[in-house]
Amino acid sequence: MISVKNITKVYGSQKALDDVSFEIGSGQVIGFLGPNGAGKSTMMKIITCYIPQTSGDVSVCGYDVTEQSIDVKKIVGYLPEHNPLYPEMYVKEYLNYICGVYKFEGKKDAKIKELIELTGLTVEQNKKIAALSKGYRQRVGLAQALIHDPKVLILDEPTSGLDPNQLTEIRALIKSIGKEKTVVLSTHIMQEVEAICDRVIIINRGKIVANESTSVLQKSRTSGEIILVEFDSAVSEKQLRSIDGVQSCENINGNKWRLKVNDLTVRSSIFKWAVANDLTALSLQVEEQRLEDVFHQLTNNE
Repeated sequence: MISVKNITKVYGSQKALDDVSFEIGSGQVIGFLGPNGAGKSTMMKIITCYIPQTSGDVSVCGYDVTEQSIDVKKIVGYLPEHNPLYPEMYVKEYLNYICGVYKFEGKKDAKIKELIELTGLTVEQNKKIAALSKGYRQRVGLAQALIHDPKVLILDEPTSGLDPNQLTEIRALIKSIGKEKTVVLSTHIMQEVEAICDRVIIINRGKIVANESTSVLQKSRTSGEIILVEFDSAVSEKQLRSIDGVQSCENINGNKWRLKVNDLTVRSSIFKWAVANDLTALSLQVEEQRLEDVFHQLTNNE
């Protein structure tokens, strides 16, 4: 569906993208992550034909972004990071205008009504865009990106400015859309990626540093396992580090500790140690490595 081969983008003396390559199939929601200035937005703008690459090739559904840009734009929906809207227009008026831009051939009124309901704009549909909150403006941007029923949806920070309830609704919408379309999602919210993305591509300083499924990425970037354990009485860091297999430990609060261990067989050693020291392990659970931790490991430039 999306093929990126050896893409390099240079601005003057600065190389924003450096020989980037990846493939994205249909029916996937991809998290495209990276720190500020890593090259995420640049890559999205190249895929959507807003700027040209310096070298390399990109195709979307078989169409070359350089030679067949009009064909690409017909099948791609794009919500950029800075959502460009016409604030003096009313919501329905703006969506009607976007239908005209795409030369929508179906029943425009029915399509606009469908998208207003889909993106939760019903109560705001008769307002001017200038009068909308940032969250509702994001919904208008998402509606315009979907109005021509694109095969590919490129979303750059789509949940920016949304409140917790709106976040839940838009995440569910994106996940639902991803069952039928290819969705590329850029965000800084790791919980969002864990909740809705099938795969994660991480870019740092213009280079791809990870391209794996979310679950595999969380498991493959750490040496050891994390165990959360709580005792019925106080223990010291020195005592816990004396247990064979414990690499490090961190006090969370009170008698609850976060232990980094060699492997999960250490659990039995923890229970035996507790009994030998007249302690009771009130709880013990394995903690999956957080995507946020993985992201930090891969993009920490210090």
